[in-house]
Amino acid sequence: MTTTEAALGIVGVVDAVTAQLRERILSGEIRSGAPLTEAAVSQMFGVARPSAKAAIEQLVASGLLERTAHRSARVVGIDPETVRDVYRTRTRLESAALRELAARRAVPAAAIAANAEILAMEPGPDPATVDPDLRFHTALIDALHSERTGRMYRSVLDEVRLCMAQVQGRRLLDASAIAAQHAEILDAVASGDGQRAAQLLDAHLSSAEERLVEALGAE
Repeated sequence: MTTTEAALGIVGVVDAVTAQLRERILSGEIRSGAPLTEAAVSQMFGVARPSAKAAIEQLVASGLLERTAHRSARVVGIDPETVRDVYRTRTRLESAALRELAARRAVPAAAIAANAEILAMEPGPDPATVDPDLRFHTALIDALHSERTGRMYRSVLDEVRLCMAQVQGRRLLDASAIAAQHAEILDAVASGDGQRAAQLLDAHLSSAEERLVEALGAE
């Protein structure tokens, strides 16, 4: 056990290392396909190898890292097939959430607040939209107050965030357009039109999906 681990406790250290690795992967500092060995992570953060191993295992479970037998973990590659699967999974879950919310005309306050942050940004592509954008969509799921639905959505959340970071890292979407589309979705929920809300969501997510797939195909 290192001095850091003794001070924070093993669980705290593992969570801290996991969070920092996640941020470096999502920001692109650790790129797709890059190997992450226990020894490298241990040295990078000054923690014991069991803690490094546990952090790697958490990121494998969340879908940011992949590991095959007898090989080091690697950052997952984002290819068109992965992008389509991630976005279509999101659409299925979020569309169902919108229909349920519209039936109650329940507009989540957290979604309104997140979209207000995007609306306050300068028009144009901005990687800073990723966090409030993700909070907007997560708020739709959380408003259902379903532990299992929330758990299901969060099981793909890191992959969702990775795709969103790729979209905005390539400056593919305009912040003002994102905010306007979100507002339309919430207006449909407020009016009780679940079908329209779901259709608007599909168009909103499909736009990001197609632009990222096109960009990946051009590389």
